[in-house]
Amino acid sequence: MRTLGRMDSSGLYLDITGFAHSTPGWVQSLAEIWTKNGLLLFGLLFLLVWWRARTLGDRAMALAVLAPLATALAYVASELLKTFVHEDRPCRAVSGALPSLVTCPAVGDWSFPSNHSVIAGAAAVALIMASRRLAPLVVPLALLMAFSRVFVGVHYPHDVALGLLFGASLVPLVVLALTGPAGRMIRTMRTSEVRSAVRFTGPGPARHG
Repeated sequence: MRTLGRMDSSGLYLDITGFAHSTPGWVQSLAEIWTKNGLLLFGLLFLLVWWRARTLGDRAMALAVLAPLATALAYVASELLKTFVHEDRPCRAVSGALPSLVTCPAVGDWSFPSNHSVIAGAAAVALIMASRRLAPLVVPLALLMAFSRVFVGVHYPHDVALGLLFGASLVPLVVLALTGPAGRMIRTMRTSEVRSAVRFTGPGPARHG
């Protein structure tokens, strides 16, 4: 097992998973549901932001389109990072750990960074860049997703903390680099005679209504 130098959050992992096992069964069940399916909520928010942007300016639509793309790129980068850091899952590696609340991932499905946390952090920042009003909603959701990965026992605290930071840091670089070209592409699509392109981008504010 390859480790992250001197980084060791196994003590905090044991504290959190011990707390998880002391909670009522319905809390554990909710945590299992959220940790497995919570990212779908970010997908729904991507769709809502895109739909709203169809009647807004070219830049707003560009940000709405880039939000899921930048998040997907953050996930790919996370997967590549895993190939360099072969950190075993704490549900196997930590001595004295209680059984994880969800099935411990197979050997070779490495722990660092937490893909769920990378995606959550990336999606939260991407959505905020597209619509700042979403910040009070998506920030707590991202933090809750990251915490749930430790709560159910499949990640170390440092996996999720650095995963959030990694995703949240990468997305602005991608979005800022591509907003200009994406905006010009949106403008071209909106003024084209291709109906499918106009349906996707929406008419924008000038032609709306």
